[in-house]
Parts: sequence; structure tokens; C-alpha cells
Amino acid sequence: MASGGISVASLWTEVNRCGQNGDFTRALKAVTKIVQDNREDVTALHCKLVCLVQNGSFKEALNVMNTHSKLLGGDVVFEKAYCEYRLNRVESALKTIESAPEQTDKLKELYGQVLYRMERYDDCKSVYTDLIRNSQDEYEEERKTNLSAVVASMSQWEEAPLEDLGLPESTYELCYNAACALIGQGQLTEALGKLQEAEELCRVSLAEDSDVTEEDIESELAVIHSQMAYVMQLQGRTDEALQLYNQVIKLKPSDVGLLAVTANNIITINKDQNVFDSKKKVKLTNAEGVEYKLAKKQLQAIDFNKSLLAMYTNQAEQCRKLSSSLQAQNPGHPRPVLIQVAQLCREKQHSRAIELLQQFSDQHPESASGIKLTMAQLYLIQGHVTKACDVLRSIEEFKHKSGMISALVTMYSHEEDIDSAIEVFKQGIEHYQSEQSGSTAHLALVREAANFKLKYGRKKEAISDLEQLWRQNTKDIHTLAQLISAYSLVDTDKAKSLSKHLPSAETMALNVDVDELENSHGANYVRKKAAKVIGENLPKEQSQGDIKKKKKKKKGKLPKNCDLSATPDMERWLPMRERTYYRGKKKGKKKDTIGKGTQGTTAGASAELDASKTASSPPTSPRPGSASGSSTAPASNVVPPRQQKPAAPGATRKKVPQKKKKGGKGGW
Repeated sequence: MASGGISVASLWTEVNRCGQNGDFTRALKAVTKIVQDNREDVTALHCKLVCLVQNGSFKEALNVMNTHSKLLGGDVVFEKAYCEYRLNRVESALKTIESAPEQTDKLKELYGQVLYRMERYDDCKSVYTDLIRNSQDEYEEERKTNLSAVVASMSQWEEAPLEDLGLPESTYELCYNAACALIGQGQLTEALGKLQEAEELCRVSLAEDSDVTEEDIESELAVIHSQMAYVMQLQGRTDEALQLYNQVIKLKPSDVGLLAVTANNIITINKDQNVFDSKKKVKLTNAEGVEYKLAKKQLQAIDFNKSLLAMYTNQAEQCRKLSSSLQAQNPGHPRPVLIQVAQLCREKQHSRAIELLQQFSDQHPESASGIKLTMAQLYLIQGHVTKACDVLRSIEEFKHKSGMISALVTMYSHEEDIDSAIEVFKQGIEHYQSEQSGSTAHLALVREAANFKLKYGRKKEAISDLEQLWRQNTKDIHTLAQLISAYSLVDTDKAKSLSKHLPSAETMALNVDVDELENSHGANYVRKKAAKVIGENLPKEQSQGDIKKKKKKKKGKLPKNCDLSATPDMERWLPMRERTYYRGKKKGKKKDTIGKGTQGTTAGASAELDASKTASSPPTSPRPGSASGSSTAPASNVVPPRQQKPAAPGATRKKVPQKKKKGGKGGW
């Protein structure tokens, strides 16, 4: 009897029934009672481990195995290694598997998973290849899928060439892995086609299951859509890629690794723009468990983007902290140092940035090429061209490249250091002479060196280059002419001897019919122009040029009804109001006008107030505020209303028409 009065047999019956139904929680309760009654029951302990693993209680399962290690022995090696693997203790899992007395198929399967997690892809490929070759069961398709994933990872992260292992593409997982392998080889168009095939296969396979909803299908397609967006981003189709990325984010898939990669790629599209959206997306890269879902290079890229985002958002201290952490994790990688240098340049600390670059270059000469290029750029920003040239010439990997030679010669020419520029040409020619003598790049460099020396008057130094070019092609007349010109200043006898190699005048003459050329229209025009320049008919042309041709005047049109016998009006060109006979316009019989005269006057003012009718009134000077300053109407002598004396009580006022002003209507 077990504790509680329940028989052990009934408990085992309960365990068996729950195990068949998949109810491992109730099975665990029953088997725990069995173990409490008999702690040395190996079968009960083993069943308890299975129940704990099925329920995801990996730590508790490990504790049971460690507690009863002597009793269980080597019977639970797989369970122990699996628990360690699920707890992300891959190193411990690897040791457990390698210490097993016998390598069973299920241990080999787990061994391949552990090797894949540790990114030991070559060993992992060997394990899966051996399993596929030596086993025949219902898990063969899963093994092929895992093997194709290994091949894709080798192509993407190790840049290994594709190897045809004869894997089919019958499922969407296999098709997806084949597309990833093509991405690693840079075959983006073919990869996009494979991803589209994988999408179709996924829809077809999931549509057969009636329990699968459309949301489940879209969730399963999320990883394919994210990879398609990545290909579009590499192709420069960033708008389409961003749209697909956002669709994946909206689905909120349960795979934290997929979310982190998608958010990171959105951040790379945003760059230094839309930083608020990037700050939201970067939170998805910090989810728990992301570090166990992604490869090291993926995690490294995410950390780099985090530090760059901190720089773009002016979080200088955060940027330094992240870049320093990256440098500690990857001491030989130049990117963390370049991020620190970029931050220093934003703070206008160029000297400190150059010191940091020089320090890294001295410590890691194998990774110094990109660092030295950046250092040269900073020197150029500060105006130190010669120092920049010295740094560029110290890069052994690039100093003999055509582009580097061109850049150095340009900068030395800007500094008027012709000797150093010629020295750069000399070193480059010597390098190509020993490595690729007579090649197109070698001869092109010799040609440029010769032209450069001739341009700056170094004909004596250009002779050796021109001779080398002429020996390569004795039919090159242009090079021969340059060589003769150079020798003419140094050795005239040599120039004369070389001139014998020039073709004769008859050989160089063009087959031109002179008579036909002279009779052509173009030749006649040229002859006329040449005669003017030579001056054969110059006096005649000058005498003709002195006489100005008079233009014929056209007869003017006379107006209609014009009487030619009448005497024309002498004032016809003057405006009508300025003519002597102008008397103004007649208004008809109505003489009372409104609004005429100085402001404030009324039409009914008496006649005696009109100063023009009183001869004895002396002239007065204009008062302040009067309208005498007008330039268009004459000054009025009418007394303003405020200065008029009040009339006697009861007196009646006669309406006297105001005197009409000259100048037409509108006497304001």
C-alpha cells in the first residue's frame, strides 16, 4: 500500500492511463506518490523525469537526476543532456553527450542540435549526414530539414560555397532553407523566387488542416515574409521591405528571435531618420531569450545598431558604453572603434578621434586598413593633406591600387609636391613590373606617369616611361612624337635618329581632292573669311564701311478726313487743357454743383464771402492746415467755416453758386 491507503498498482494504472492521454500533470502526481513510498524505484524515478520534461520543468528534472545520480546511473544521459540543452547550457549538454557510454540515434539527434546552437556547422553537417545515411524511420524529413538549415547557415555566416547534397524542396521548410542558402551566395533574385515558392507550399499544406485558421497561416508565414523583406532591402526596394516588416510586427509572432531581427532591420532602414520609431522598435530586440534564438553575427549587428541609434539620438554616454562593451566582446573588430570615433567627431574632438584610431591600428595591424582610411579622412578634414598621404601610403593592402595611386597623386599635386607624386608613380610601376609586367593596368599606369611628367615639364624623367611604352607598341606614333619632343631638349642626336621612325609625309597625307574641296560651299565661305583676315581687299572694305546706309523712311499715315490745304494747328501736340483756346467743358444749365471747393464750404455761401469779388481785401498768407499746398488745384481764398463770423439771429442765407474752378471736375 502507498501512503494514503491507495495501492501501488492502482497508482501505476493511473500513470499509464494519463501517459497515454497526454495528461502528464496528473501522471506526475501519481508517480510522485509511488516515489514517496519507494525512493529506490528506478522505473518510478524515470517516469517522474519524463513527466517533468513534458511539463517543461527542466530545472526540477535536473535536480531529481543529480539527487539520484548513483541510482539512475547512465540510463538518463539523454534526459540530462536534453534538460541542459533546453536550459541553454549547451556546453554542459555537449559534455554530457560526449561522456555517454553509447551514442544512440536520439543522442546523435540531440548532438546535432547542440552543435548547431554552438555554430559548429561543419561537425553538425557530418552528424546529420551520417544520420540520414544510416537510419530509416518517420523522422527522415525532419533530419533533411535540419541538414538544409545547416547548409544555409554555413552559406550566410561563414560564406561557404554551396554544396549540392541532393536535398529535395518538397516542403516549405526545405524551400525556405534553400532560399536562405542562395541569399548567402548573393543570388537575391533566385532567393526571392524560392521564398515565393515556400509561401505557396505553406499555404497549401496548412489549408489541408481544417483546424488551422487564416491567422495561424499568416503567423506561420511571418518568417518567410520577413526574409522576403530582407531580400527586397538588399535590392534597394526599401519601401516594399518596410511595408512587409511592419506587417510582421503587427502579427506579434511568438518567436522573439523573428521579432528582434525584423525590428533591427526596420531600424537600419530608418537610419538617422524617424528615430522615435526606431526607439520603439529597439525594445523588441531586448526581449528575454533573444540571445539564445539568434546567431552571434545577428546579435552583434543588433548591438551595433543600438550604439548607432544612441549616437543619432544624442545619447553620448550611452553610445560610449555600448561601443566599449562591443569592443570588449570583439577586440579585433574595427566597427566599435569607428562608432566611438564617429561620436567624438560629432563632439568636434577630431584629435582625440585620430589618437583612438592610431591606438587601434597599432594593436591590431591585421584590421587596420579601414581604420587608416578613416584616419586619413580626418586628417583631410583638418587640412593636413601631407599627413593624410603618409597614412594612405602606409596601407600595404591598398597602396598599389589604381584608385589609391590616383588619390595620392591628386593630393600631392594639390600641395604642389610634384616629386612625391612622381615617387608614387615610380613605386606603383615597380610593383606592377614585378607582379603583372606588360598587363593593361601596368601600361596604363606608365602612360599616366609619362603624361604627368610631361605636364609638369619633367621631360627628362618621362623619357624612360615613353621608351617603355614605345617598345611595347612601335606603331604608336603619338608616343613616338612625345619621345622625340622629350629627347629634343636632352639629346638632339637621339631625337634625330628616332625621327627616322616617323612615317613619311605621303603616308600621313589624307586622300583629299583639293579642287572639290575648294569648290564646295563650305570652302567658299572659309575663303571669304580668310580674305578678310589676310587683308587683301581691306582698303576697299574700309571705304565701303565708312559710308552709312540711310534707311528709307516710310510715309506716315494721315488721319481720315484730313484737309491738306488747311493750316495745321501749332498746339496740336499739347494736351487740350494746356491749349490757349481751351475754355473748359460745358455742364449745361445746371450750375449748382455739390462737393466743389475747399473742404468744409457749403454751396449756400453768400456772395460777399467770395474774396475774388472784393477788390479792397488784402491778400492773406495761407494758414496752417489750409489746402494751399495742393499741386494740382489753385489755392482758394474762401474763409473756412470755423473762421466765419456767426450770422445775425434770424438772418437768412442765400445760396450763392460757388465759382467754378479751372481744371475740370473733381476739385478736391
